Amino acid sequence: MPQYAILIYERETPNGVADLPPEVLEAHMRVPERVEELGGKILNAHATQPTSTATTIRGDVITDGPFIESKEAMAGFFVVEARDLDHAVAIGRLVPIVSGGVEVRPLLAG
Repeated sequence: MPQYAILIYERETPNGVADLPPEVLEAHMRVPERVEELGGKILNAHATQPTSTATTIRGDVITDGPFIESKEAMAGFFVVEARDLDHAVAIGRLVPIVSGGVEVRPLLAG
C-alpha cells in the first residue's frame, strides 16, 4: 500500500502538548485504533519538540530556531499506509485539531 505523511500543525504554546484540552489528548490516543478500523496502518508517529529547539539549515547557513515565523508549528506526524489519497485524507480527518490543521502528503517510494 502507498505511504502518506499526516503532518499535524497547531498553534504553539509555552507548554506544548500539556496545553491541549484533556479531551483532545484522549482523542489523539484513540487515533491508532480508529485508523485500524478504517483499514489503514500507522507505521510511525511522533510528537515534535517546540520550534525553539529547531535548527534550520539553508545552504551554508545554520540558524538556531525556526526559519520562518508562523501562527502554527508542526506538532507531530504519522506515517501511514493507505489504499489511496482519499483513504489517507479520511485517516487525516481522524486527527483532533484545536486551532491548526492537518496536511496529508504522499511519500516517495524508496
